Amino acid sequence: MKAKEIVIKRACIVSMAILLILSAVFILYGWLAGHFSSQEAFCAYVEAFGSLGPLFLTVFQILQVILPILPGFLGCIVGVALFGPVCGFIVNYVGISLGSIIAYFLARRYGIHLVEKMVSMKKYEKWIDRVNRSKSYTWVLFLSILLPLAPDDFLCYFSGLLDMKPKKYITIIIVAKPWCILFYSIFFAYFV
Repeated sequence: MKAKEIVIKRACIVSMAILLILSAVFILYGWLAGHFSSQEAFCAYVEAFGSLGPLFLTVFQILQVILPILPGFLGCIVGVALFGPVCGFIVNYVGISLGSIIAYFLARRYGIHLVEKMVSMKKYEKWIDRVNRSKSYTWVLFLSILLPLAPDDFLCYFSGLLDMKPKKYITIIIVAKPWCILFYSIFFAYFV
């Protein structure tokens, strides 16, 4: 590797580490301060970031997929409430899709040891049974990502443990994920 490539690679790694640390601080502070306890509290927290609010919410949505303890639906509600159905949809779609892709690659890189820390082994074994009985996990994943209320965060990790090619997985996320988020955006904009 050339010296210039090494410098660029290290700069990217340092930048990502700094972004991750800052995001973790903001998320941890928000959690401890009770900003995730209600829609109103989370709206106020995101609004406090001003013009950086959409970026903060995007990062929140990425992290809520990666860390399944954060309430994902809350980000969808707040995105629509603060930025409207169109911009809220875009922020939520970008964040959730990136988080889904990152979770897949984390599972591919770190394997079952990471996944068992993120989800219960009971849930994992249940899905292993379904996959073994299913003729096509691809369709199961596609429908789970497409439909609201499916355990899609878990399936992002689970898919990374299987032989599913990254291109196929990313295509499913890009094609199926917007419909679920669009449903939430319309529902929260007009019915909540």
